[in-house]
Amino acid sequence: LTKEKVQAVVSTQSTGVLFVDEVHMLDIECFSYLNRALEHDMAPVLIMATNRGITKIRGTSYVSPHGIPIDLLDRLLIIATTPYTERDTKQILSIRCEEEDVEMSEEAMLVLTKIGRETSLRYAIQLITCANLVCRKRNGTEVSVDDIKRVYSLFLDETRSSQYLKEYQQEFMFNEVNEKADRPMEVS
Repeated sequence: LTKEKVQAVVSTQSTGVLFVDEVHMLDIECFSYLNRALEHDMAPVLIMATNRGITKIRGTSYVSPHGIPIDLLDRLLIIATTPYTERDTKQILSIRCEEEDVEMSEEAMLVLTKIGRETSLRYAIQLITCANLVCRKRNGTEVSVDDIKRVYSLFLDETRSSQYLKEYQQEFMFNEVNEKADRPMEVS
């Protein structure tokens, strides 16, 4: 977001709620404007979400919790969240299957739940549609453990993708890791 976009959103808001997701992506100018906007009589309730810990505030050399300036952070109520339990993960995946009209065996749901806990819930949700397509391809009516295993082997999660890139980085046409290693170190 740019300062102008933040200004446009805040100026069109009457009292209400302004939700800013990925707030760590804002720069210092945007935070300054938000800070001033919160002092206005008609200031909206501001809800910000981020998944960052201690990180650099964009547009500065300073680091702070969540990448939010300390003066603004001091004005916020911070809600601690906890990771989903296995039961929660399974329930979310079941709801998603229901929404996508995907029939899944209990064993397949347990495998998918395990994948969701070990990788990410987002990745596990993406596997539902793919596993359903594999199931349809074999003329099945219910996603099985083999369908889940098949799509898990075809589509990498972030961790396995990173491992793959590290292992095969020499094979890629553009390999910045090697270029930096091959360059002589600059001494000033």
